[in-house]
Amino acid sequence: MSTMNISLPDALKAFVDEQVDRRGYGTSSEYVRELIRRDQDRQRLRRILLEGAASAPAASAGPEYFDALRARVRSAGR
Repeated sequence: MSTMNISLPDALKAFVDEQVDRRGYGTSSEYVRELIRRDQDRQRLRRILLEGAASAPAASAGPEYFDALRARVRSAGR
């Protein structure tokens, strides 16, 4: 694992320390890693949504589609 040092103003360091204490993180590094993972997830979701918005429209999902989907789910559960 690589190491990265960051500088924070006192107010931000106090906030991080408070979050570590309140949320049960062992260290400030654990808290920052969690924030980075969440940002990665957010960016991934944004990319997927934008790709979907830019794609060609699919067939509409009417009652027949959902009936078939329910049937597939029921048969997979057996």
